[in-house]
Amino acid sequence: MTRMLFRLIICIYLTSTWTNNFANANEPINLHLDWMNNTIRPGDNFYKYANGKWQQQNPIPPAYSRWDTFEVLQKHNDEMIKNLIMSAADNHAASNGSIEQKIRDFYLSGMDEKSINKAGIAPLQPEFKRISAINNLADLQSVISHLQMLGVNALFGFSQMQDFKDSRQVIGVASQGGLGLPDRDYYLKNEDKFKKIREIYLHHIAKMFELQGETAKNAMSAANTVMKIESMLAKASMAKSEIRDPHSIYHPKDIKQLQKMTPNFSWSQYFKDLDHPEITHINLAMPTFFVTLNSMLGDIRIDEWKIYLRWHLIDTFAPYLSQPYVEEDFRLNSALTGTKQLLPRWHRVVNTENALLGFAIGKSYVEKYFPPFSKQYAQQLVDNIRASMKESLRKLSWMSDSTRDAAIRKLDLMTARIGYPDKWLDYSTLTIDKHSYVLNVMRSIEFLSKYELDKIGKPVDAAEWDMTPQTINAYYDPSMNRINIPAGILQPPFFDAKAASALNYGAIGSVIGHEMTHAFDDEGAQFDGQGNMRNWWTDKDFDKFRAATKCIAEQYSKYRVDDNLHLQGNLVVGEATADLGGMILAYRAFHATDEYKNAKNIAGFTPDQQFFLSDAFVWAANIRPKTARLLAITDPHPPAIYRVNGTLANMPEFRQAFHLPTGSPMVNKTLCTIW
Repeated sequence: MTRMLFRLIICIYLTSTWTNNFANANEPINLHLDWMNNTIRPGDNFYKYANGKWQQQNPIPPAYSRWDTFEVLQKHNDEMIKNLIMSAADNHAASNGSIEQKIRDFYLSGMDEKSINKAGIAPLQPEFKRISAINNLADLQSVISHLQMLGVNALFGFSQMQDFKDSRQVIGVASQGGLGLPDRDYYLKNEDKFKKIREIYLHHIAKMFELQGETAKNAMSAANTVMKIESMLAKASMAKSEIRDPHSIYHPKDIKQLQKMTPNFSWSQYFKDLDHPEITHINLAMPTFFVTLNSMLGDIRIDEWKIYLRWHLIDTFAPYLSQPYVEEDFRLNSALTGTKQLLPRWHRVVNTENALLGFAIGKSYVEKYFPPFSKQYAQQLVDNIRASMKESLRKLSWMSDSTRDAAIRKLDLMTARIGYPDKWLDYSTLTIDKHSYVLNVMRSIEFLSKYELDKIGKPVDAAEWDMTPQTINAYYDPSMNRINIPAGILQPPFFDAKAASALNYGAIGSVIGHEMTHAFDDEGAQFDGQGNMRNWWTDKDFDKFRAATKCIAEQYSKYRVDDNLHLQGNLVVGEATADLGGMILAYRAFHATDEYKNAKNIAGFTPDQQFFLSDAFVWAANIRPKTARLLAITDPHPPAIYRVNGTLANMPEFRQAFHLPTGSPMVNKTLCTIW
């Protein structure tokens, strides 16, 4: 549950576990001529033309599921974050309760492999006893709420969200959950590869129960119970492509309505168990899921629910337990992603600490590594791209004046935050010691869970960030009508104040334009300038807009990964729309600058060619087939190759820059046009 913000946070890149060990991490932005495969014509496959040699020279390291240009910066970032943590770890004079002490002891507890292995699963025994003591539905419900506060994915998720219809207020939200595999499709699809994953998952669950001391027979019986329950939950779950429609996941209900829908579950008692008895209404995001869940609570035996909860407790904390649990947890991850070996322990601990104490680390990160001129230059880029979008809105031939005026008002109201927050998360009530890694993780998750739930019923805190400053990503928040560009991405190879403007606009400029365009993609377009879900379009204009995004969805549905798995056009349409809009806006903004007028050729490439190459370099990647399949099912972002080729094939400016002939594979016969 922790930090599960039920906002439509729309990012440039899938947030994931990052990598290290990438050469030339902190080189300035330049034209990577050594990445290019000149045996391929730009009009045949621009992605391979720009990145072909890079792909040949950068095989995926064994500990990673993919290897891409984002890791170029992340390698450098990982080392900086590690140095910050190690500095705190070396500070033996840090006073008890200080953030320095917490950063130090979290890391030391995670690195104490000897004590972790000696403890085994013992730190979780109080939670197993709690589960074992369940005798009825009331007990079950109490344990579910307790485990959810610890981050255990038990049956469903509960957190906070900005009210879609009143963006000034925070409300509670209950959403589907309870699965151990990444998505409902892994339970429901009948292709051989999905059947194979289900078989591996079943034996994985059984092995985890065997590690607890169960016989092989009892462990397999328990695993089948888990699979039965999770398969029922999966069948009741909405597809990710359906969840993208904000109207489909907004169903405000008061206590009486909730109780009528789920008589087997006491919501008033649930809110009391969460220490929030004052909650009187929430968003029940997926009503059909909860109707099914209500039936399951009445039909499934208590002893089966206890098995299910035991499994999800183990599954949540296995990465922080003794080596047998870590290795078995990795075995499933390997089956899902193709990753060949574990990351080094220090890297896993740093990743975990950065996730749970991220804003404490982020404050030190900004103070040490983020120069003011980077923020100033990035702000200039934002201003220029905003001006480009306003000009585009003014000239759109298919948009009526009333819709155009509303769109420009929304753009004018859009705020942009760059680098870091003005106020920082207070960790003073969080207890961290050097004695137990898994308990430090558990306490940190509970701290963050309470922090999120305490927002319910209160006005929105406009100063809050949802990404830490060191994050290499960017996002748009429709409920805030705000773009956020963390300090982490404002470094080479994405951004360099000393680089040629064409390269900055092609790299970070397209990122900024991407996030800005999200305000007007198929999701963001349903929110007004104040962040409320409200239709500000004329019916005729919105039909035209839908037709334009349908063109993109149909285009991307034709693309495939791992030979035979088609992309879900309705899942990736928002990100693909933002990729196209971001490129167009950044290109036009670049052309409006004095830097463009004075730009020079580099290595024979014109400024426009530099711009498009710089964007393509951002997406240089190699990915394992299993990971490609996983992301095609779960990730709203298209694969890297299509983020380049699929976008540029819709841009006449690209065709002109590289003098592509009619009939070129890099020119769509029917252009998808929005901006």
